Amino acid sequence: LKLSGERLRSKKTSIKMCNLNPEWNENFKFVVKDPQTQVLELHAFDWEKVKMHDKLGMQVVPLRLLLPHETATFTLDLLKSLNPNDTQNRKNRGKIVVELTYDPFKDDNWSMERKSSIENGVNQDEFATTSGMLLVSIESAQDVEGKKNTNPYVQIVFKGEKKKTKVIKRSRDPRWDEEFQFTLDEEPMEDKIHIEVMNKRSGHLLRSKESLGHVDINLADVVNNGRINDTYHLINSKNGTIHVELKWIT
Repeated sequence: LKLSGERLRSKKTSIKMCNLNPEWNENFKFVVKDPQTQVLELHAFDWEKVKMHDKLGMQVVPLRLLLPHETATFTLDLLKSLNPNDTQNRKNRGKIVVELTYDPFKDDNWSMERKSSIENGVNQDEFATTSGMLLVSIESAQDVEGKKNTNPYVQIVFKGEKKKTKVIKRSRDPRWDEEFQFTLDEEPMEDKIHIEVMNKRSGHLLRSKESLGHVDINLADVVNNGRINDTYHLINSKNGTIHVELKWIT
């Protein structure tokens, strides 16, 4: 599953072995940026242990079909492709049933209203939220250097959860352009997020990872401002920097 126009990796269900009528009942959350243009892409595969997974079919659901806070059920015929002239779409590939609920976030002016009210001494409890989503965009790094080859990737640690970018081979100035999401029950006003650039060394040694520098970012400013887009100097790195964008959406 993935949303069109996103840099996030696709999300996957569990595998149902030897089953032509699988039931998953699994829930996934996505941040919708433009419900009028984005679609949810669904791709079904037959899992293979060794070779490439076989594609069973695909479908899309335009998000403009959804009403706020209402659950809609779609029963869709799986297709070979979205090309209306593809004759292979005539083949019966089965159906997929999905339930979708669109819960809009607060309006974009909320963060500015909150910031203004805090500066003017208004009680923050009036703006208290019970949940939200932290979006972490790892853009790029500059001047990171390993002891030998430099194959950098970024590891994010937040509230015990770890997420990683892809590895960029042989680059001291890597660009990832990857986004990660953390769903939270409350504002991370007192929290920090740990972002570390790692070097994946070649070979099969047990100690094949090397830290190229890290930064710990306080999230209070992200909550109050709604967004921070900045370049940080990496701790324990001679000249290394990392460009990160953080957003808090409620």
